[in-house]
Amino acid sequence: MAQGIRNLLGLRELSLDEIVEILDTARSFREVLERPIKKVPTLQGTTVVNLFFESSTRTRISFELAERRLSADVVNFAASGSSVSKGETLKDTARNIEAMKTDVTVIRHSSTGAPHFLSRFLKSPVINAGDGINEHPTQGLLDMYTIREKFGELKGLNVCIVGDITHSRVARSNIFGLTKSGANVAVCGPKTLIPDYLQQLGVRVFYDIDAAIQWADVLNVLRIQMEREAGGDFPSIREYRLYWGINRSRLERIKKPVVIMHPGPINRGVELDADIADGDTSLILDQVTNGVAVRMAVLFLTGVKPS
Repeated sequence: MAQGIRNLLGLRELSLDEIVEILDTARSFREVLERPIKKVPTLQGTTVVNLFFESSTRTRISFELAERRLSADVVNFAASGSSVSKGETLKDTARNIEAMKTDVTVIRHSSTGAPHFLSRFLKSPVINAGDGINEHPTQGLLDMYTIREKFGELKGLNVCIVGDITHSRVARSNIFGLTKSGANVAVCGPKTLIPDYLQQLGVRVFYDIDAAIQWADVLNVLRIQMEREAGGDFPSIREYRLYWGINRSRLERIKKPVVIMHPGPINRGVELDADIADGDTSLILDQVTNGVAVRMAVLFLTGVKPS
């Protein structure tokens, strides 16, 4: 990114070198988070606006913490109560805010392609904090960082993403980033929630969770979107838990430890049992901490001003 990529729209667009640069930079910022004073003046004088048109807890707070840790000035936008409710377009909202001399725009939007759309009109860098069912690049990067810190490298590892792949922007970013990094990527879940095109991306497909666990070094378990049950995209919650839920009895059948990850929020007792989420092989809270460092790296590499 320091070599000329000004936006982070998705991991599909990044080269392996650019991904490695972000992960290596994040390692430096991760050390900052362990200091008594968790702040550096790197982006002092830079103003970052967080345009969140979709509800969020972890991502929004993580970005805001990352911005403040870098000493940036932070402006938080919420669609409710704004001119959007009066009919103002996304383009006009973003351009008006940029006209107030903001330097970086972080956007989360329910519409696929919204960050790409804004990048055509804004002069300042655009960072995608999740768009529709397309990508969630910083989540993909923090997942990759967490795995790399645990195992030392990504190449050759078996990583299985479990759950609703069709509607998951997290799954897409993980697939793009991990395959470029040389990891072996698989998905597992009901057939109705796994798109047909994945094998064209070099992704292995499991429908049997026990076979997936036997194969995997890492299970990245996705949140089951409860609202989709009524639409018939997957069986009942009870059936999902029975056939694809990760529990201790399933993990004890294999003779190797499997690392557990989850982007949150967790439906405890559905896709993941509570004792597994909180267990010794879980890296879920590490993901949350590492997310701040990764977002600091992304903000630094897009928002740093030339001297």
